[in-house]
Amino acid sequence: MKVDVLLGLQWGDEGKGKIVDVLTPKYKVIARFQGGPNAGHTLEFNGIKHVLHTIPSGIFHPDAVNIVGNGVVIDPIILKKELLALDNLDCSYQSNLLISRKAHLILPTHKLLDAASEAAKGIDKIGSTLKGIGPTYMDKTGRNGLRIGDVESVNFIDRYNRLKEKHLQLLAHFDFDVTTLDEMEKEWFGGIEKIKSLQFIDSEHVINQHLTNEEAILAEGAQGSLLDIDFGSYPFVTSSNTICAGACTGLGIAPNRIGEVYGIFKAYCTRVGSGPFPTELFDTTGDELRAKGHEFGATTGRPRRCGWMDIPALKYAIMVNGVTQLIMTKADVLSGFETIKVCTQYQYQGKTIDYVPFDVVGSELKPQYIELPGWNKDLTGLSDIQELPDNLMGYIAYLEKELHVPITVVSVGPDRKQTLIRSAVSA
Repeated sequence: MKVDVLLGLQWGDEGKGKIVDVLTPKYKVIARFQGGPNAGHTLEFNGIKHVLHTIPSGIFHPDAVNIVGNGVVIDPIILKKELLALDNLDCSYQSNLLISRKAHLILPTHKLLDAASEAAKGIDKIGSTLKGIGPTYMDKTGRNGLRIGDVESVNFIDRYNRLKEKHLQLLAHFDFDVTTLDEMEKEWFGGIEKIKSLQFIDSEHVINQHLTNEEAILAEGAQGSLLDIDFGSYPFVTSSNTICAGACTGLGIAPNRIGEVYGIFKAYCTRVGSGPFPTELFDTTGDELRAKGHEFGATTGRPRRCGWMDIPALKYAIMVNGVTQLIMTKADVLSGFETIKVCTQYQYQGKTIDYVPFDVVGSELKPQYIELPGWNKDLTGLSDIQELPDNLMGYIAYLEKELHVPITVVSVGPDRKQTLIRSAVSA
């Protein structure tokens, strides 16, 4: 048995939560392997919209085991709010939501450090969600962090206070206002008490035991491949490895245990926050994509930047992840456009290239487009892949030819029912 991995191939917001929810019946275990509450995985069913930030997207399936892996960073305040929302929905999670003891905790002072650092950058700010995620990963690699397992220690409060004092010294250098800290701490410790009701586990042992038992596991990524700390548009990236390799370190599984790699991408491109975006549209077409696609961040509410499909960037993400199957979302948003543009190459430093170069920040990448015919059919009510209009099928065929990976699933709306299967996916 292998661990299948599902991840985003663009700058996040590709629709990972919905697809995990759709695929969950095929799996025994759904495991988040990186990121923190900067993720906003949106699920929609039975007329209700749900946004998950920390909890794996299989939580609404009572037979699925949901694991928050060691690579995730956890804000007790946000996790408590997620749990209370599940309580209001009568969604039982006590037996099927498990938290790795090695997952790191986001402290209130991490959030203050995040805000202080971003403010100090001025016009060079990276567009942080200000959730404290970057400073938490810095403490993790600096060997200063607090982990979920530390909550069980009799010395937890002492460890907390030592790390808080270290942060306060740093904040003094920024001359940053910390008057909100007392109130933040009260809420934070309330969150700690709530999550103490959950099961803490040595997740690497548990996950590998599920593998030994021949039980299917799906690793759920957050953010997108182009935001990876190593392979994204640095420094406008997140603080963790969002690519497939992150599933190994974020869950404690060996590389030879990776099976299918599902890569999710939108039928066009979006990005939130700062950073390069070669195909970004600044005209009415970009506005139309944003309006039709409801392109506003599930976590921050910020309007997303919108643009056409970028083949070189998508090929790059497929390469570094070893993608075996592609899933295209938001095909319905492109309905009504007379033509669809696709970037196939860049003009870069006086040359035409078809790959992502090292310097994507300091040098302009000017997109070179081809045009494909659009379609007018409303896709949101379709229930069979054969009902897709010919021009959309042509768009899919073109992408498959360029990317050399099959597109096995097409999403035509936010509801789990609006998911069309082109060919069988693994379990």
